[in-house]
Amino acid sequence: MSYSINIRGGLMVLDKPAVMGILNITDDSFFDGSRIASPGELVGRAKAMLDDGASILDIGACSTRPGAAPVEQEVELARLHAALEVVDRELPGAVVSVDTFRGAVVRECVASHNVSIINDVSGFEWDEGMFDAVVGCGLPYVLTHSVGFAGEAVDYADFMPQVLQRLAGKLWQLRQAGVADVIVDPGFGFGKSVEQNYRMLASLRDFEMLDAPLLVGLSRKSMITRLLGIEPGDALPATTALNVVAVRNGANILRVHDVKEAVQAVELARAIGFDK
Repeated sequence: MSYSINIRGGLMVLDKPAVMGILNITDDSFFDGSRIASPGELVGRAKAMLDDGASILDIGACSTRPGAAPVEQEVELARLHAALEVVDRELPGAVVSVDTFRGAVVRECVASHNVSIINDVSGFEWDEGMFDAVVGCGLPYVLTHSVGFAGEAVDYADFMPQVLQRLAGKLWQLRQAGVADVIVDPGFGFGKSVEQNYRMLASLRDFEMLDAPLLVGLSRKSMITRLLGIEPGDALPATTALNVVAVRNGANILRVHDVKEAVQAVELARAIGFDK
């Protein structure tokens, strides 16, 4: 299905799957190849992603990998201000998403920088100020299904219906509060077993009942590495294969570390007609 989202007064039409490039301003991301140590390095990588076909840059400064302890809010903000300042200056036309679960971080970044999207892996569960911040900023919001932190196992009586029901309830809350543009992320890896992740990938079309763009983030995740017995650094071929499956099953946005390969996967999937 085709959707559009409001990006600061203009429409981003998702008539074909878009690619969101991951930019981690952290020192402990689960995939060490994605870690960025300086604003200068960030701009270089961001430019390369845009050249390779990324439609969105997703910048995060607090790792949510399994077992990670979140950095203090002040640290996250300092990292984001430094990164966004240079992106504002060097890439003023870029569509930038901020990856955070803290409402105060949303407010400061939106007030100070050219932020276009809020990407919250917590589904406004981990910070009591997040919901009001999202409503107040008026930007598109990525709503993630994330019962439990990354790596935690959660018991489900009826897995897919419970995932859909929880997302539908939160989507209703957001729409009732006036948030017009909500992007749904099924939350691969958050409170889900390897088997459940693959069941969800096979059932992506079920999310169409929510009537919202679907963001899928599979890039180098443990659902790949644990199944295949490999490290994240070796997981690009498998990630690419699963991205094709995601497009076939209705993904509107792919969130990835490796933009060029994801863009190629989208083009091949479209050539076959998988995006219909």
